[in-house]
Amino acid sequence: MKRDATGNWVGPVLSYLVIGLGGVIVLFPFFWQLSTSLKAPADVFTWPPVWLPLPPHFENYSEVASIVPLWLYLGNSLFIALTSILGTLLSCSLAAYGFARLRFPGREPLFLLLISPMLLPWAVYIVPQFILFQRLGWYNTFLPMIVPAFFGDPFFIFLLRQFFLGIPPELEDAARMDGAGFFGAYWRIILPLAAPALGVTAIFRFMWTWNDFFNPLIYLSDQQRFTLPLGLAFFQGSPRSAIQIHLLMAMATIIVLPCVIVYFLAQRWFIQGIVFTGLKG
Repeated sequence: MKRDATGNWVGPVLSYLVIGLGGVIVLFPFFWQLSTSLKAPADVFTWPPVWLPLPPHFENYSEVASIVPLWLYLGNSLFIALTSILGTLLSCSLAAYGFARLRFPGREPLFLLLISPMLLPWAVYIVPQFILFQRLGWYNTFLPMIVPAFFGDPFFIFLLRQFFLGIPPELEDAARMDGAGFFGAYWRIILPLAAPALGVTAIFRFMWTWNDFFNPLIYLSDQQRFTLPLGLAFFQGSPRSAIQIHLLMAMATIIVLPCVIVYFLAQRWFIQGIVFTGLKG
């Protein structure tokens, strides 16, 4: 047993127990959701509960796809998420690089003005934003959920700027001596070095967009354009879902699984990016 600095092993044991208990509490809802998604209909409400369905009913997932256009919802969610990631990385990285490297009068007040919308609750701007997009003819399209990503996000601009400030400017000076301009140094020097911060930005944007329910709810009315969270709510409100909880849990698992996979595959990259972006204030 690993001991602490004083040679006592009680403290580490208690720490592991508390962390383990917390992990069980956090993961239990997901375990129950996954277990229910693999149960037969007769096992959903039995007592005592069936913890591990044997045999597991993987056909529940194919049955969900036969009830709702699951692959269509999946394609819509992927399209919105991937295009939003692309727009966020391009716009936010360029704006953050400008605020980190360019010297011009009023730079700091302008940056404070840029990040000030983070203090506003969404209820302040959602109505005028909806009216604007409706008058542009973007209602019932993907544009309200994609186009704003190409015009920057205050949080991600702040995050990337903090990382860029930690990159030695001598690297860009050397690149300019070799003939690279402002955009060349940004594209060839800064972006490759900023891979951890860009990875964090992409992960955050993917999770926020993938799990977004409110924006598709107010901007989309055609079922052919529904995303997975909106499709889940549509299925949950149907009369069939009231007696088919196992199918409801199967669809919920399909929605959650990509976020879990992305986080576990990019966990080290994610933590590294968070640490680096917090080093410089």
